[in-house]
Amino acid sequence: MLYLVPTPIGNLEDMTLRAIRVLKEADVILAEDTRTSAPLLKHFGIEKKAYAHHQHNEHKAIHEIIRFLKGGQHVALISDAGTPAISDPGFLLVREAITNGIDVQCLPGPTAFVPALVASGLPCDRFCFEGFLPVKKGRQTRLNSLASESRTMVFYESPHRLLKTLQAFIDTFGGDRPASVSREITKIYEETVRGRLTELKAHFETHPVKGEFVVCVQGSTGFS
Repeated sequence: MLYLVPTPIGNLEDMTLRAIRVLKEADVILAEDTRTSAPLLKHFGIEKKAYAHHQHNEHKAIHEIIRFLKGGQHVALISDAGTPAISDPGFLLVREAITNGIDVQCLPGPTAFVPALVASGLPCDRFCFEGFLPVKKGRQTRLNSLASESRTMVFYESPHRLLKTLQAFIDTFGGDRPASVSREITKIYEETVRGRLTELKAHFETHPVKGEFVVCVQGSTGFS
């Protein structure tokens, strides 16, 4: 069995009892960054070594992991924070496991975009999750393809690119488009700022841009 186990995105109280049990019972734990996962595992009394499984080695490691799974071992995959395979490694392993007839279970748990979307005040009955935009090649093409998107759009962004991205959104969607920016979700300095895109850019030009960000932008309905 392959388990995908969500881990807290900030607040350790968001770790579920089931996630702790699965990690304690797993034969092998795979982690995006073992330096990040080690303190987490220790905190919850999970006395097992985690093995690195990240974007730089996942292609090479998959065949050996599948061999473990075919041998009847239970493998649990965790990312640095949140749910594996959501803007993190995991998809390739899940696909290969399914191809080989191996059972896959994803536990419910933390992921940053859901609380950011729900707290945004924007329509969340229909939305599209875009994750991180391409850094360079294909970035403008992706934005252009979203210019007429009617659903609320959800993006991840790093602090050093936030202002540039907000400006790109203004250029593509128009400065009056309602949006929200959430940062440090579940942590001490959690914050959600809501307003027009131009207002959000002005805000973060005069306030510290720290933490990891989720940006929600209202769709084109009523703004075309």
